[in-house]
Amino acid sequence: MQRVWIGLGALAGLTAVAMAAAAAHFLAWLDPAALLMVRSAVEMHGWHASALLACGIWAPRGGRLVDWASTAFALGILLFCGAVYALALIGLHLPMVAPLGGTLLMLGWALLGLSALRPGQSRERKKGQGALP
Repeated sequence: MQRVWIGLGALAGLTAVAMAAAAAHFLAWLDPAALLMVRSAVEMHGWHASALLACGIWAPRGGRLVDWASTAFALGILLFCGAVYALALIGLHLPMVAPLGGTLLMLGWALLGLSALRPGQSRERKKGQGALP
């Protein structure tokens, strides 16, 4: 899964930069409140793209909790940022989608932190290299 998380992190980073460029150069027609929403979503998008990359790097040592964290980050980006972009850009209100996405982003951070604190979560150990029965 390590490559998947790095690949998704890179894709999320690419799309965050694309949205930042769009906000800076093509979205002047938006009212100031909507533009601020886009910028806030871009910030969250970029931070969590970096979190996915970190998960990909940490995955071999972090165990399944990292995979769960990565899944939460990926879904959280899609739901939270997607809902904010939809509202700001086309006025589409998706009730409870952004809060669910935000909750997933927070859950991702909690799971990532737990993966670093739990002893013996290394995949190498689980494969039988030094693991106790």
